[in-house]
Amino acid sequence: MKPPLIVGNWKMHGTQTEAFALARHIRRGLKAIKGVEVVLAPPFTALAPVSQAIKGSGLRLGGQNVHWQTEGAFTGEISPKMLQELGCRFVIVGHSERRRLFKESDQLIANKMLASLRAGLRPILCVGETLEERRKGTMPRVITRQLRAALKGVRKSGIEKIEIAYEPVWAIGTGHNATPDQVSHAHCWIRKVLKELLGEKRGKRCRILYGGSVRPDNAAELGRALEVNGLLVGGASLRARDFLNIVHYFLA
Repeated sequence: MKPPLIVGNWKMHGTQTEAFALARHIRRGLKAIKGVEVVLAPPFTALAPVSQAIKGSGLRLGGQNVHWQTEGAFTGEISPKMLQELGCRFVIVGHSERRRLFKESDQLIANKMLASLRAGLRPILCVGETLEERRKGTMPRVITRQLRAALKGVRKSGIEKIEIAYEPVWAIGTGHNATPDQVSHAHCWIRKVLKELLGEKRGKRCRILYGGSVRPDNAAELGRALEVNGLLVGGASLRARDFLNIVHYFLA
């Protein structure tokens, strides 16, 4: 298995100056990154300064979203090659906020997955159920549908570059994270589906991250849940000390 992956999703927070300072602070706190991979995903406007702030370190840069075309008349969008030029190696695809607030469909997300892979980016595919879907007991069906749609058409050579993030929609930004048992159940189901779709060997190698109100005081507990290979951190990644404490749990 690859090393644990910790991703800081800064969402729509931070000016260029603030993002640069935060990235520098995190870099200073992680002088030796061993046994873990750390990605910072600032807003598009802050990608360039954050790229400069982490240059030469073990930190990686990621985009929060991407368009499915290389270029074109798509006002306000950003293409895979633009992200790559800015130094991005990762990109978040299908975040629940994109699905819920911006009505991104499974097909749209599948298109973004393929575009990201063609550009040499590593997509972090987000999947997860709403509170209503969990109450109805349809979490397995929802996640299976999301995975099948997003991975359809992905060539075998691209499978090794895909990361999965389980983010129960009802736990994002609410302060109510899923319990370790709930996380284990969902991650084991995702692993099962991945093996069915990709084959035993490739299905085992995909990292599955947990995202949903991750904090320093619950990171260790979440990290011990079954099939958790890292974390997708939201609000806590905006505070250098909190994010560093989360990362330090996974350091070798």
